[in-house]
Amino acid sequence: MARESLKNKTIRAEAILALLKEHYPDARCSLDFNSVHQLMVATILSAQCTDERVNKVTPDLFRKYPSIKAFADADLRQLGKDIFSTGFHNSKAKNIKRSAQQLLETFDGEIPKTIPELVQLAGVGRKTASCVMGAGFGIAEGIVVDTHVGRISRHLALTKETDPVKVEKDLMKIIPKQDWIIYSHLLIDHGRAICKARKPNCKDCFLSHLCPASGT
Repeated sequence: MARESLKNKTIRAEAILALLKEHYPDARCSLDFNSVHQLMVATILSAQCTDERVNKVTPDLFRKYPSIKAFADADLRQLGKDIFSTGFHNSKAKNIKRSAQQLLETFDGEIPKTIPELVQLAGVGRKTASCVMGAGFGIAEGIVVDTHVGRISRHLALTKETDPVKVEKDLMKIIPKQDWIIYSHLLIDHGRAICKARKPNCKDCFLSHLCPASGT
């Protein structure tokens, strides 16, 4: 594919978005939560773990630890046991407990509403911060780039980058800001339904005519 101008790439991205919205009208964050802090905890747990598995763990977890203070006061070993099935339970438990302590010590028990403040918290990188901002507060400060988003965006030639931060920078240039939040949810749904990592179903993909990587 010849080098595509930013203008043409933006036009193609808007066409891709329109089709994704048409096919996935109910796209949303697939993690279950009842508060922004619960979303933050669930997102920390989702690292190297499926959202489906996280959603099986969090109902009991959030009943046992119903507040930020409860997580801050948690016994670290027990917390690790409570989240064991999500993988990397020791590091995740440390981050969840420490971030809760930081929220109480530094932010008066409130979840900060900026990415620079959020990434000060233990276990919170830019991806988690963007998720909290978007799905938690409805504020578009970034685009969540998980494995689905990075992989499919490369297939669609919206970026050539593999580093999530660089992928995000490329996408923010061509995705309208009002779609930054929904973009990742749409691509995650598409990745689960059609553009699967092991075997993309290009034959039945409604984006094939817009996708340079299409096998059809």
